[in-house]
Amino acid sequence: MPTQEPEEPATPPVTPGPDQVFAGVPDAFGRLWTPHRMAYIKGEGKPSGPGEDEGCPFCRAPTLSDEEALIVARGARVYAVLNLYPYNGGHVLICPYRHLADYTELTQEETAEFSEFTGHAIRALRQASGAQGFNIGINLGSVAGAGIAAHLHQHVVPRWGGDTKLHAGGRPHPRPAPAPRRHPQTPSHRLAPAPLAPQPH
Repeated sequence: MPTQEPEEPATPPVTPGPDQVFAGVPDAFGRLWTPHRMAYIKGEGKPSGPGEDEGCPFCRAPTLSDEEALIVARGARVYAVLNLYPYNGGHVLICPYRHLADYTELTQEETAEFSEFTGHAIRALRQASGAQGFNIGINLGSVAGAGIAAHLHQHVVPRWGGDTKLHAGGRPHPRPAPAPRRHPQTPSHRLAPAPLAPQPH
């Protein structure tokens, strides 16, 4: 009579907590893994209402120092600020100074500078971090995913091959995304050396 190997006890399933649902679960979507955004998702730093006097962070930021607000460039009508809750290192937001919710409310001058700053951000991030691509977009309205829908802002997110936890096909990627390179004399949260502001010709 053959002897049977004793069965190994089954590993009990792990029940994730509410903050861990889908966190790090391999799948074919190749999501960016940004657990630091959970504070934002839970409401940290969000305004109490739609008015500019109701805690709008994009109205408050220009009143602070560049370093305190994470502002990397100021124009006459718009400014560029590092996202406090980035999807990737170097995630920049282009914001008009005026408190407005819809892209169609921008003046021609604001639209031109908004577009110009987007180009400056792309060039600066390529030079500073070696970004290989970008996600650029506006979530217009809460139903479109805008976390702060009352103040228009455009995302400029640098991307690198393999910067998601998983790449296409669901296989783990062997290396993390590179961090943006920083100029040694620049505070750690400011990108350098390429300025976002227009340079004289």
